[in-house]
Amino acid sequence: MGNRVTREDFEWVYTEQPHTQRRKEILAKYPEIKTLMGPDPLLKWIVSGMVFIQFLACYLVKDLSWKWIFFWAYAFGGCINHSLTLAIHDISHNVAFGNKQARWNRWFAVFANLPVGIPYSASFKKYHIDHHRYLGGDGLDVDIPTDFEGWFFSTPLRKLLWLFLQPLFYSLRPLYVNPKTITQMEIFNALVQFSIDLIIYYLWGLKPIIYLIAGTILCMGLHPISGHFIAEHYMFLKGYETYSYYGPLNWLTFNVGYHMEHHDFPSIPGCRLPMVKKIAAEYYDNLPHHQSWIRVLWDFVFDDAIGPYSRVKRLCKLANES
Repeated sequence: MGNRVTREDFEWVYTEQPHTQRRKEILAKYPEIKTLMGPDPLLKWIVSGMVFIQFLACYLVKDLSWKWIFFWAYAFGGCINHSLTLAIHDISHNVAFGNKQARWNRWFAVFANLPVGIPYSASFKKYHIDHHRYLGGDGLDVDIPTDFEGWFFSTPLRKLLWLFLQPLFYSLRPLYVNPKTITQMEIFNALVQFSIDLIIYYLWGLKPIIYLIAGTILCMGLHPISGHFIAEHYMFLKGYETYSYYGPLNWLTFNVGYHMEHHDFPSIPGCRLPMVKKIAAEYYDNLPHHQSWIRVLWDFVFDDAIGPYSRVKRLCKLANES
């Protein structure tokens, strides 16, 4: 392959994350952006419809052959489940019922979790706050791959395997990087999830359970939608640690592609992030962004300069928590 260029460490920086300062500047110039903050009144109805569709699909696939179970899991059910995980991402910022109804948001996230098949929402909430507060923080932001991942998954074939195994790394990495005490909400999340799984198994057998869980694993691994995992914070251009994507897959993912805007204003629901870009266009139009999540995956695998090490890391002090 000619002269091979591989990263041997993360990109260490010793500055604050860029979102803090940009947020201050934008709010000073465009205070009307504050009116975009608050709950999305449609989110709970859209999510409820998606959950219902997946339960209906469980009934419809119960007598299919295994090859069609996996086909529909990848082509249909997994897309909905991945979308639901991104709805859970939005709900973790209290945009379903608002900050004053935080507990309702937690319960609704457990409901949105049901078709995913595996308890996820409560643990995600616990760690996602750190991702925003300590973006790239060494030992704090569990979105950052480990040194082993950066070292081992450094060739095209290994990076392809890493993409396929992404769900495994995302679920296990927090236990190694930043283990936290199990919360009551996590226990509640697990009890509700496994109870619904058992009810589905009792009613329709094993195939619907496999349909749900396989869809989740496959579509959070090597799948066009999962390109957002790489697109959001992997350093494709030196000096830039967050990137947006403004393409059509945002329609399926609650505008998670508007990722610079989201990190600047995490309390604004995904449905209103395009308005942030429109109002403060001069802050976003000239920043590098991605045109295609499929191209992101292709470049990640075959560009020798990009891999799990292509992340910005910084040392962060723990915020005082009362």
